[in-house]
Amino acid sequence: MTQHPRRDQPARPLAPNSWLVIVMAIATGLAVANLYYAQPLLNTLAQSFGVSIGTAGLIVTLTQLGYAAGVAFVVPLGDLFERRRLITIVSLGTVLALAGAALAPTIGVFLLASLMIGLTAVVAQVLVPFAAHLASDAQRGRVVGQVMTGLLLGILLARTASGFIADLLGWRSVFWLAAALMLLQTAILWRLLPQGRGAARLSYPALLASVLHLLRDEPLLRRRIGYGMMSMGAFSVLWTALPFLLASAPYGYSDTIIGLFGLVGAAGALCASFAGHLHDRGGSRAGTGSFLALIVLSFLIMGLFRTHLAAIIIGIVLLDIGAQGTQVLNQGSIYQLRPEARSRITTAYMTCFFFGGVLGSAGAAYVYGFYGWAGVAWLGGMFGGIGLLFWLTEPPSRPMRPRWGRRGAGKPGR
Repeated sequence: MTQHPRRDQPARPLAPNSWLVIVMAIATGLAVANLYYAQPLLNTLAQSFGVSIGTAGLIVTLTQLGYAAGVAFVVPLGDLFERRRLITIVSLGTVLALAGAALAPTIGVFLLASLMIGLTAVVAQVLVPFAAHLASDAQRGRVVGQVMTGLLLGILLARTASGFIADLLGWRSVFWLAAALMLLQTAILWRLLPQGRGAARLSYPALLASVLHLLRDEPLLRRRIGYGMMSMGAFSVLWTALPFLLASAPYGYSDTIIGLFGLVGAAGALCASFAGHLHDRGGSRAGTGSFLALIVLSFLIMGLFRTHLAAIIIGIVLLDIGAQGTQVLNQGSIYQLRPEARSRITTAYMTCFFFGGVLGSAGAAYVYGFYGWAGVAWLGGMFGGIGLLFWLTEPPSRPMRPRWGRRGAGKPGR
C-alpha cells in the first residue's frame, strides 16, 4: 500500500504577515463571530417568536453552553485527527447550524440551532493552536498574535454588523449571510491549509483524561490560566455592566449607540500583534505584569470619573489592551510547552478562561443591582488586582525546553 507523505508543516514555517496567516486570522474571526450575532437581536427575536425576553435570553446561554462543550470535547481532537479535515467538517456543521437558525419556525428550533452554533464555532480554537504549530519557534508569538487579532475583531464587530444587517434586511438575513460566509471560508481553508495529523496516539477517553494530566503536570499552564481567568473576569465585568451605565443618566444612550462602544475595543485587537512580538523577544513576564496593571488602572479611571465620557472611553481602551495583551502572552507561553498537545492545552486553558468570564458576568450583574457603577469598578479592579498580585509571585523567566513523552500527553510524531 502506497504511503503518502504527511504534511505536518509547509515546506517553510508559517511567517508573520504571510497570506496563510491572514487567511487563518480572518477565518478565526468569522468563526467566533457566530457566537455574537444573536446578542443585539434578542428583543427582535422575542417579538418574532412571541416569547418573553427571559426566554429569548436562553439563546445566549445555550450558545455559550454549546461553545463550552465544544472546547471540552471537540478541540482536543486537533491532537488526534488530521487538522484540515477536522476544521472542514466542524465548519460545515456551523453552516448547517446557521441555516437552521435562519429557517427556524419556532423558538425551540432556534434554541437548538444556537446550541449547535456554539458547539461548532470552536473551530476558532482549533485554528489558533494549528497556526502556532505551523509557525517557527522564533516567530510563534507574532503569528499567534496576528491570528488572535482576527479573533478579537470578530468578537468586537459581530454585534455591530448584526444590528446593522438586521435593520436593513431583517434578522433572518444575518444568519443566511453568516452561513454563506462560513461555506466560502470552508472551501478556502480546504484549499489553502496544509495537512497535518495530530501526534497523539491515544483513545478518545484517554485523550480527554490527558487534559487533566496536563493541568496536573504543567505549573506554567496553571499560572497562565490564573492570569487568563482574572483578565477575562475583568473584561466580562465591564461589558456586562457597561450598557446599564450608558443607558442611565447622564448618558441615556440608545441601544444602537451603546452597541457602537464595542468598536472602541478595537484598540485591544490592534495590540495583539504587539503582544506577540513582545513574547518572541522574551518579554512575556514583564509584559504580563504591565497588561494586568492596565486593567487595574482602567477601572480606577472609570470608577473615579464615571460621569465623564472621555474617562469611560479611555478606560475601555486600557482594559481591552490589558485583557487582550495578557491573552496573547498567555497563549504564546502555553503553546511552547508540548507541541504534540497544543489542542488539549487549548482545552484546559480556554475552559478555565471562560469560567472566569462567567464569574465576571454574574458578579457584575449582581453588584450593579446593589452598589451601582462604583461596585462594578471595585469588582473589575479586584479581578485585575488579584491577577497582578499573583504575577508578583512568578519567578524570573528561564529558557523553556519542550518536554516530550509525559504520561497522558502522547509522543511526538516522527
